[in-house]
Amino acid sequence: MTVSPESATADPFSYRPRVIDSELTSLLALLPAIRIEGPRAVGKTRTAQQFANTVYNLDDPDTLKRAQHNPHMLAEGAEPILIDEWQRLPAAWDVVRRSVDEGFCPGRFLLTGSARPSELPTHSGAGRIVTLRMWTSSLAERWGSATVSLGALLTGQKPEIRGATDRSWADYADEIARGGFPGWQAVKGRAADLLVDGYLHRIVEHEFPLSGRSVRRPATLRRWLAAYAAATSTTASYEAIRDAATAGEHDKPSKATTMAYREVLEHLWVAEPVPAWTPGTNRLSRLKRSPKHQLADTSLTARLRNVRADTLTEAGLAGQLFESLVTRDLRVYAQPADARVRHMRTWNDDREVDLIVEHGDGIVAVEVKAAARVDPRDTRHLRWLSDRLGPAMLDAAVVHTGPDAYRDDDGIAIVPAALLGP
Repeated sequence: MTVSPESATADPFSYRPRVIDSELTSLLALLPAIRIEGPRAVGKTRTAQQFANTVYNLDDPDTLKRAQHNPHMLAEGAEPILIDEWQRLPAAWDVVRRSVDEGFCPGRFLLTGSARPSELPTHSGAGRIVTLRMWTSSLAERWGSATVSLGALLTGQKPEIRGATDRSWADYADEIARGGFPGWQAVKGRAADLLVDGYLHRIVEHEFPLSGRSVRRPATLRRWLAAYAAATSTTASYEAIRDAATAGEHDKPSKATTMAYREVLEHLWVAEPVPAWTPGTNRLSRLKRSPKHQLADTSLTARLRNVRADTLTEAGLAGQLFESLVTRDLRVYAQPADARVRHMRTWNDDREVDLIVEHGDGIVAVEVKAAARVDPRDTRHLRWLSDRLGPAMLDAAVVHTGPDAYRDDDGIAIVPAALLGP
């Protein structure tokens, strides 16, 4: 997908193209039903509406009531039919599945939802309904300045790396604090803080009960969320996060309670940990298996840590939150290439690669640096990994905050985050 510069400067309330648009265009021409999943306010409904001819919004009480009495109405209307917040009525899943069984024609249904249903559908939908993930908007979608394609790096052809940007650390810090929820892009200052506060309040007070988990002590959950945010881009243990959330308290929540926090937040796609890379080769052994912690958006992390764009560096969170920003962007860009984002750390912590983009039997290894200059010390782990993987190392890159994109003397791609795209 190419995001034009005009899309980044258009009316903030108009629809801005998303990377997933091109996936939907191609897949709706081939498949009968697609489910778009992701956290609330990520833009699933707005994007799906660009493709739908009939919309059923199950967040609307009247529509939900009618569908409860007559679920089959959800298969009526001009196609594609969008069923928004389908998990409010799990029977909707079976309606779509049966309709597809009766006519496997492309472009029939879109389903969107902000949580997995507490009541599982009768059947999985395998072979009938495919799933696409959606994240908050990436820098390429917001700024429209990408000149370096992750998809090209994944080919292993070592494409030319070029381009320049005038974006500075101040621009990245502003985007980290502002976040990538598309409906919030025009909001700043206290109004933006209130939006994030409301989002977090809804998670604690509304989404947890809807997921079948009552929260006996909401203040403890909020502190746990803040401790989880402090662990962003690290592999801190969940015990360490719990202890940080309840420092000085004797009556700590049980492991079962904090595990429930984690499960529900992942269920809502609010917590999105990065799994450890487990290569299918014996050239690397004894790698750590712990995930790296990430929340759905940097704005949530920044607010939970009570930092603003101008205080990120002072708070010591610049590196962690810039890595979180790049992690989200790589997830957005990797999906169209059927690639997955992982991380790598050796068992004794002497070698680490921030992010691994895994594609088939090969990888692109990525280091993230919240600085404008890159030197050989920043690429030493990439060179080490390349020596061990050989041709399986399709490419390597350092994503940074400087102005220029190029390849260094070792052939490693040095890429400003502003210039990276799908």
